[in-house]
Amino acid sequence: MSVVSTGSKLSRISVEIEDAIARITLRNPPLNVIDMQMMDEFAQVLEQIGRESSVVTIVISGEGKAFSAGVDIAAHTPDHVEKMLGQFHGIVRALLATKKVTIAAVHGLCLGGGAELAMVCDLVLSSDDAEWGFPEIKLGCFPPVACTALASLVGQKKAAELILTGRSVTGREAAELGLVTRSVPDIQLSSGVHIWIEQLLRLSPAALPIAKKAFYAWDSMHFDKGLARAEKIYFEDLMKTNDAHEGIRAFLDKRPPKWTGR
Repeated sequence: MSVVSTGSKLSRISVEIEDAIARITLRNPPLNVIDMQMMDEFAQVLEQIGRESSVVTIVISGEGKAFSAGVDIAAHTPDHVEKMLGQFHGIVRALLATKKVTIAAVHGLCLGGGAELAMVCDLVLSSDDAEWGFPEIKLGCFPPVACTALASLVGQKKAAELILTGRSVTGREAAELGLVTRSVPDIQLSSGVHIWIEQLLRLSPAALPIAKKAFYAWDSMHFDKGLARAEKIYFEDLMKTNDAHEGIRAFLDKRPPKWTGR
């Protein structure tokens, strides 16, 4: 077993490579909130793993009681939001572009940016009682990656419900919707991932990345354009509203938001 060297010490994630498997674990207790430091480390690690020709699959999970409760709310403030979205969407694009087969193993909270991170993986295994959701609308915001890609997974009407109401669903319901590949009892999460890994490692390491490239060839064109459009709307429309700033301030102040409709 080896640990990926990025030239800097990792404090928000851990990485281990054993044979053809790279395991990335989110480590920002208690809820593995994705802050700017984690994004920077994640990007470095993905780049390094991409150069490891022996790696076939990347498994992403969260340490402790959650996969991830989402992106740090403090990074949504006007002085940080553009940098934050650029960095976070860079990770999403890197996950979609990697030749490795990506697996998300989800337990506990999987919300907002955490859910976006998991949903773009090739295979997603969730515990039955995990909590999935995109609660950004409750802060006067919206999730750009989910707005771009969720409908292709669960259908337009179900995607609209999840994004426009901020409703959460269990891992079992997420599997029924098509948001995740499969859900299992929490105790079977590790063994379920292991079964997928065993299946992948029996396949041609030359054919897998080519099959993945072909599989996403059509969607990738639409995703790139859609996400760019969602980012433009976020910066030019949403961030000019008073309500978007009020929602973030209210969350940070731990009080109900006072919407003005402006």
